[in-house]
Amino acid sequence: MNPEETKYALGEFESAFLKLKEGADQARGELEKDGVIQRFEFTYELLWKTLKIFLQSKGLQAKTPRDVFREAFRLEWLDQEEVFLNMMEDRNQTSHMYDEETSREIFNRVKTQYIPAIKRVLDRLEEF
Repeated sequence: MNPEETKYALGEFESAFLKLKEGADQARGELEKDGVIQRFEFTYELLWKTLKIFLQSKGLQAKTPRDVFREAFRLEWLDQEEVFLNMMEDRNQTSHMYDEETSREIFNRVKTQYIPAIKRVLDRLEEF
C-alpha cells in the first residue's frame, strides 16, 4: 500500500463526510432526510474501507467491517465503541428499512452521534 493510495482513500472519505454533514445540516423534509441516510450509507462504506487501507499500510489485515473496527479500536484510532457498533447495526438496517419511525431515529443518530464520531476518525487519519 503506497502513500498515494492512502491519500486518495482519505480524500474520497473526507468528500463523502462533508456531503453527509452538509445534508444533515440542511435536511428539513422526509425526502431530504432520506437523502442523508443514503449519504450515511455511502460514508459508512468509505469509513471502514479507508480504515482497512490504513491498516494495510501498517501491515495489518482485516477483511470485514467488524474486523476493521475491532483492529482500529485496538490501535486506539477509534473511541466510543458503542457508537460504532450502533453505526454498523444502523447501516445494516438501512438496506431493509421501510418504516418512517426507524428512518427518523437513524437520521437523528446520524446527526447527533455518527457525524461527530466520523469526524474524529477523519481527524485522526489525517494525522498519519
